Amino acid sequence: MAPLRYTPLNGSGNEGSSGNGDHATAPVSAEPEMELEIDESLMNTGEDGLTTTEATARLREFGPNALEEKVVPKWKKFVAQFTGPMPCMIWTAIFIEGLIADWPNLFVLLVLQIVNGTVGFYEDSKAGDAVAALKASLKPQAQVKRDGQWKNINAAHLVPGDRVALNAGAGVPADCRVCAGPPIDIDQAALTGESLPVTFSEGDVAKMGSTVVRGEIDAIVAATGGNTFFGKTASMIQSVDEVGHFQKILIRITTFLLGVSLFLVSICLIYMLANSEPFLDALAFAVVLLVASIPIAMQVVCTTTMALGSRKLAEQKAIVARLSAIEELAGMNMLCSDKTGTLTLNKMVLQDYFTYVPGFTKEHILRFAALAAKWKEPAKDALDTLVLNAVDKTPLDAYEQLEYIPFDPVKKRTEATLRDPQGRIFTVTKGAPNVLLALCEGNRAQIEDEFNRTIEELAERGIRALAVSVAYQGEPMKMYGFLTFLDPPRPDTKVTIERAIEHGCDVKMITGDHAAIAKETCRVLGMGTNILKADVLPMVDTKEQLPKTIGDDYGEMIENVNGFAQVFPEHKFLIVEALRQRGWSCGMTGDGVNDAPALKRADIGIAVQGATDAARAASDIILTAPGLSVIVDAIVISRSIFQRMKNYVVYRVACTIQLLAFFFLTILSVHPKEAPYNWTEEQLGEPVPNYFVLPVISLVIITILNDGTIISIAYDYVEPSPIPERWNLPIVFSVATWLGLVAVMSSVMLLHMGLNSHNKGSTFEEWGMGEMTYGQVYTMMYLKVSLSDFLTVFSARVANGFATDRKPGTALLSAAVFATIISTVLSLNWPFGPATKMESLTTGQAVFTWAYCIAWFLVQDLSKVGLYKLLLNFDVAGLRTELELKEKRALEMKGQTGVEGRVNQLEEALKEVKVERIEPLEREVRALRESTVDNGSARLMPSGSSSSMI
Repeated sequence: MAPLRYTPLNGSGNEGSSGNGDHATAPVSAEPEMELEIDESLMNTGEDGLTTTEATARLREFGPNALEEKVVPKWKKFVAQFTGPMPCMIWTAIFIEGLIADWPNLFVLLVLQIVNGTVGFYEDSKAGDAVAALKASLKPQAQVKRDGQWKNINAAHLVPGDRVALNAGAGVPADCRVCAGPPIDIDQAALTGESLPVTFSEGDVAKMGSTVVRGEIDAIVAATGGNTFFGKTASMIQSVDEVGHFQKILIRITTFLLGVSLFLVSICLIYMLANSEPFLDALAFAVVLLVASIPIAMQVVCTTTMALGSRKLAEQKAIVARLSAIEELAGMNMLCSDKTGTLTLNKMVLQDYFTYVPGFTKEHILRFAALAAKWKEPAKDALDTLVLNAVDKTPLDAYEQLEYIPFDPVKKRTEATLRDPQGRIFTVTKGAPNVLLALCEGNRAQIEDEFNRTIEELAERGIRALAVSVAYQGEPMKMYGFLTFLDPPRPDTKVTIERAIEHGCDVKMITGDHAAIAKETCRVLGMGTNILKADVLPMVDTKEQLPKTIGDDYGEMIENVNGFAQVFPEHKFLIVEALRQRGWSCGMTGDGVNDAPALKRADIGIAVQGATDAARAASDIILTAPGLSVIVDAIVISRSIFQRMKNYVVYRVACTIQLLAFFFLTILSVHPKEAPYNWTEEQLGEPVPNYFVLPVISLVIITILNDGTIISIAYDYVEPSPIPERWNLPIVFSVATWLGLVAVMSSVMLLHMGLNSHNKGSTFEEWGMGEMTYGQVYTMMYLKVSLSDFLTVFSARVANGFATDRKPGTALLSAAVFATIISTVLSLNWPFGPATKMESLTTGQAVFTWAYCIAWFLVQDLSKVGLYKLLLNFDVAGLRTELELKEKRALEMKGQTGVEGRVNQLEEALKEVKVERIEPLEREVRALRESTVDNGSARLMPSGSSSSMI
């Protein structure tokens, strides 16, 4: 059997069911919304079903009725964590450490490598179970007729041509063509987004994964497994396989540092070997420089920062399934949202009423509608539930129900014959408006034009209607009126959308529901009514990768509309991909199986409360509170987390540049036994080194102490951006490099003073610092680098401003105090002995180093502000444009949410009230007074009464 191809029919679709009064009551009739290519030779199954032999042969030919799963073994996922650019750098360092037999450093690097890989593996394992959840949601059992006998079998063993039974309450086990017999009602909201059950008759194809809610009938299996509508959804999820955005950023940062490191190391190695340096000594130096250039803790710190942020999001009822989604949520500038169950309640609610009986109210119409139901029994369908939940049932008990005819999909109405308290017998009917109007001989002629016009206007807005007519015994039937109902937006949806737009995130609706309903929902929510149907989009082959030209071909059209209606999962998938190809950071919300592919394809998939297992498994963030209001809170929190990670990256790159450039310059220009330093073997008690290189132990301590405590940046105080965040790496690298170079300049100058301290007329001698030993110079430089590293954090965390412009978080400040005190104590009392060639500093030397570092920190921070001004002046990498947009949006948001903004809103609201209500009343009062003057008969209204009438 050829794979089924789902294609919308031109000019059809579901919208007709809203525009036609015959379909105004639930369940709606199944429209020929898909054109299915079916191998008819497999569908000629008799009353006895297939034989076991034929079923076995077809099972071998078509495979099981299960989703084809693309499984990556766990061990491969684990190994992948140790083969990226950053792990390869660490492996190289470990290998070289082994060659020179430096086992302590080898052990430290190996532990860090294992920790990084394990954290990454754990994160990936949590996020890759979408297909498994889809597979688990297949109905495990099916009632099938084979060899003339009905039997229950594993649904995975169904084959095309099997005769199956579809019963109320059971799931549809495969795509099945309905046989001859009474119509059945099927709930397929999770697949298509339709709020009401759909009536299926002979020849209609029911989709796997939907549920029969009323009736029973035989059906012939038309497609199984991956060829079903449900299976195509799974195949689209499996087709999404790419490196996450945050991982790409880390790779770019690592590549930048690796490039700088290799360049500097290569020059140093060539220089050292050209000066007859032993190969192993040169290799040992390369290890030091390589270790210094590896941002070993970057993955751990960023993961920890996002993990702490995920706890805050969990407090806001947003569960993070993939940690890196927090970073992507901060940059989200387009939110595509499903309608049913996401923007709306996924529950039909009565809205208004129209009556053709003088004096009747909504309660009268509701009471008659309830009388056309079994009000003493549980409701049998969605509309009975709607009516019975809205009416006071106590007065109904005064009526005696003599006969009840349940809803008939063919007649499209429900009837009941009753006796009222006065003993009169009457028949009440509720159902499709146009059907009932044709039966109302009593008042049809008087109301027909107005009735049809009203129904058509409602249908154009996607509002359904339930008509109620009554015929007393011996009298013709009369139309009493009708109730309107729809799936309304959630109470907080409109405000949420407005807040999302305020934060720079555009919102589009993508729904499988009717176009008219989508337009009405968008109109109510203020989203615009430019809604297109899916027939303007191409269908995609779910088993093939989407072409890279989707964005060029359809992107502009998608950007310029407010949403799409009557879409299939393939369309949602395509829309999201087209937006991504156009450069949008795209979020997608949804709750059904039909949303799962787009949720997986989007940069940020968001499953709303009550979502199916498939939708939750395909999502990055799962909401546990109703509606979308938590999304805006999550955006604000994620932007704060992004700021912390960006600050850390600037700091980490700056520190790496400082160490790389420091070693590079000392190798090329600082030679202790040459002028002006002139160190001798007698002074050191051992041969004088050709170059000044910090001992590896000092770098390991700096790495463990500073990177261990810098995790506290996850608690730092930051100001979330009013617009979507992005990694402006040219600016990040520029600022970080500058901060690092300033620190290098100060380090080289201090080293020069320390190495020259034993010479007559040195700076230290002039300042009364005295002479330093070579071991103390080592320790002083260790303390200087350690202090400079942590002070750089406070400059890096404030962009385009001084370090004092924003107070640091308590945890970060405490960590800085702790790390710097430990470094100082170690420098005053060096505990690792003479084997490390480092000696303890005097108190005066330590105090001098502190003062020197603080003075240069002020220079570093001041020069950073100057650099930002220069970058802003020339709008480098769009920095000025971005900053101006942030300032503009911040002012707008302040004007909308601050005290002044609230006053402005109230003033605008009062203006609207005055225009809409007060001024018309004032005109009526003036007219009344004028008429009183004319004839003296009318009674004057009190002055100011127009205001009291509001």
